[in-house]
Amino acid sequence: MDEVRPTSGAQAHGLASLFPPGLQAIYGECRRLYPDQANPLQVTAIVKYWLGGPDPLDYISMYRNVGCPAQDIQEHWHYVSFGLSDLYGDNRVHEFTGTEGPSGFGFELTFRLKREVGETAPPTWPAELMQGLARYVFQSENTFCSGDHVSWHSPLDNSESRIQHMLLTEDPQMQPVQTPFGSVSFLQIVGVCTEELQAAQQWNGQGILELLRGVHVAGGPWLITDMRRGETIFDIDPHLQERVDQGIETEGSNLSGVSAKCVWDDLSRPPEDEEDSRSICIGSQPRRLSDKDTEQIREALRKGLEFNSKTALPPINSQRQSHDRPQSRKDSLESESSAAIVPHELVRTRQLESVHLKFNQESGTLLPLCLRGRLLHGRHFTYKSINGDTAITFVSTGVEGAFATEEHPYAAHGPWLQVHTQTQTHTHTLTHTQMYSMCFFQTQCIYLTVCSPSSLKILLTEEFVEQMLGDLQELNTREETKLPKEYSWPEKKLKISVLPDSVFDNLLP
Repeated sequence: MDEVRPTSGAQAHGLASLFPPGLQAIYGECRRLYPDQANPLQVTAIVKYWLGGPDPLDYISMYRNVGCPAQDIQEHWHYVSFGLSDLYGDNRVHEFTGTEGPSGFGFELTFRLKREVGETAPPTWPAELMQGLARYVFQSENTFCSGDHVSWHSPLDNSESRIQHMLLTEDPQMQPVQTPFGSVSFLQIVGVCTEELQAAQQWNGQGILELLRGVHVAGGPWLITDMRRGETIFDIDPHLQERVDQGIETEGSNLSGVSAKCVWDDLSRPPEDEEDSRSICIGSQPRRLSDKDTEQIREALRKGLEFNSKTALPPINSQRQSHDRPQSRKDSLESESSAAIVPHELVRTRQLESVHLKFNQESGTLLPLCLRGRLLHGRHFTYKSINGDTAITFVSTGVEGAFATEEHPYAAHGPWLQVHTQTQTHTHTLTHTQMYSMCFFQTQCIYLTVCSPSSLKILLTEEFVEQMLGDLQELNTREETKLPKEYSWPEKKLKISVLPDSVFDNLLP
């Protein structure tokens, strides 16, 4: 990336017809806020993403905001991204789906950084931070919403700062805009400490954001990030921890899932027949494929390859809790585009006798949150593997569409693992029907091994959840646990291991 000064202001008005409409709409909102900064500093991608460059954001504009002392708002730098929404409308980056829905991913990122005394130009490191988040969105096709959190595990500016994670919220000044390619909202990045991130996970992001707004040095009304902040909001005001604890007790957690390093094993599955590559392991026992089966699978794969040969990104829907937001490209835990190409015969449900769940330390520390903050409140929680090929979902018995029962508490279906607990509250079931297979083409014959489904639901009674919480109590501590750790409940035929990251790094592509 390189810094440039774009043509803007009065000169830009004369060239409005040359500006891409999506870009012009966002510029217009920026000019509304900063009429005296018609030519702001920008960081721009030297090689645009649609030309093969690594940076999805074409531009990041940087403005000087004088704040408002009367409202306890300090002077700061204001960063605005261009590229998560559809700037061009010609399918070079985003598929144009009409004017009624979201433009591209439906949002752009902003960031407010405290201006240090004597600073005459904005630091450019926030631009790389925003590019990193944009790369995640483009690569995973997961969208962000207000209240979401991002575990970064490193000072945002690569210093020694305690600000090492992020929350997301609506930008307090920038209003959603309607472009010829759909609507665009503005999500602001807010830097937080580890303790504040953990509180957001245990309770909810919106609650912690509201607490941050009430503490001047932690952000104030406009949630301005101060990288030199050395105290958490709980250090500044210990009473705030009581509010968080009360919220967890009465409301549970709003965190419905995380991207994680996780895998699961079917301990009841018989050994695979390595000598027979034409076996299918979807039933309780591997069976040899007939010629008819082989032909049907070949035809299904052919249709799937034709379906996936389109150059435009597939349209995807958001299933977040915000009902006012238009549907976006993809919910982080569901994909509808794959459902149409997966043969029904390959998505059978299979009951399992015994399972082994494996998590890295960060994911393992969220197990108490999953059990206490979600399941005991009748909600679901999903661990989605960061390499996208498996997931583990814990849900309650009241979930509609559940494919595990009290008689068969472990059930595999598709590439998701779901865990079931006994409560009466209804909530949504998340499913994913993409399947991973390996094909070998030889002398015009197809040999296909379909591995066991990667989706599993486990039903746990409320009594068992309470037992697990007691057994997993050490995961609640902030001190690092010596790994590996193994927890086993033989009578339930369930085992959980918390393992070092290196174990999962060897498994990931």
